[in-house]
Amino acid sequence: MAKEYTFLDLAEEVLKEAKFPLTYGEIWKKACELGLDKKLQSIGKTPERSLSAALGNDAKKLNSRVAIVSKQPRVFWLKSRKEELDSKELQKNIQIQIQKEEKVKEKNYHERDLHPLLVKFLKESEEFDLYCKTIYHEESKKQKSGKNRWIHPDIVGVHFPFGFQKQTIELLKNFAQTPYELYSFELKIRIDFSNLRECYFQAVSNSSWANEGYLVVLECDESKEFIDELWRLNHTFGIGVIKLSANNLLDSEILIPADEKEHLDFETIDLLVGENRNFKDFVESINRNIELSNSKYDFKIDKHNFDEVLDDTKMKKYIKDKKIG
Repeated sequence: MAKEYTFLDLAEEVLKEAKFPLTYGEIWKKACELGLDKKLQSIGKTPERSLSAALGNDAKKLNSRVAIVSKQPRVFWLKSRKEELDSKELQKNIQIQIQKEEKVKEKNYHERDLHPLLVKFLKESEEFDLYCKTIYHEESKKQKSGKNRWIHPDIVGVHFPFGFQKQTIELLKNFAQTPYELYSFELKIRIDFSNLRECYFQAVSNSSWANEGYLVVLECDESKEFIDELWRLNHTFGIGVIKLSANNLLDSEILIPADEKEHLDFETIDLLVGENRNFKDFVESINRNIELSNSKYDFKIDKHNFDEVLDDTKMKKYIKDKKIG
């Protein structure tokens, strides 16, 4: 009977080729890039934690395969390559790793702190021009655990095609067309191979009701292999990917455009209206603005219940205070 492939075996394969010691997170990321995760019989719900535990337990043994060569951050190296630790190049790389980890610790923002950035980009971007609203999951009705998991998007948006000439608006009405578009956005700080599928399919689930759905990230693995995987998933599921730029929001880019669905899923929309107060307010705001547009040609958007779009000065201060970037 073949020996079961373990997390420790996976780490050993990665560290055999590593040029310098790695954290358990980096080991897992590299293993996924190499496809080693597929050799495991089961990865469980938290594979990185399982890998961390396996490495920590092995390092305590006298006959261990791995050694902990730094505790802040905790990085691992093969015992069989221990003599290589004396090289100047390797020591330099360890210091770079420590500095990198310290920089990550300085970040004190959360996913929800990125909402104002996305809201401003979506309103000022020529590709979107959306009025958006944050959907607070905690505002939803209490349900059995897992019943409505992954149905709430982080941010929803609507595009109003107002601003047409009077004659064009009349033509739209005469043709009974409703050129309003609804969007759904799932927001993450970073995606790479270690969390791609969970984040992507969360976006798929949360966006099923909308004309277009997007996964939005601040940091992203930009390797060709990773981008190719995003395109492959897009061809199957249609979710787009946006990369935010904290330095200049208008430099944010659509890495992968979303497929546009002609028809909305009104059953899911109705479910969200009944479940979440924020989503109900969002839909009421859309209806109110459409009614106003039907009653007069020249009117201002009623922004009640939409998120505030910060001006450039406020946004610059917000990004600085949150240390985003």
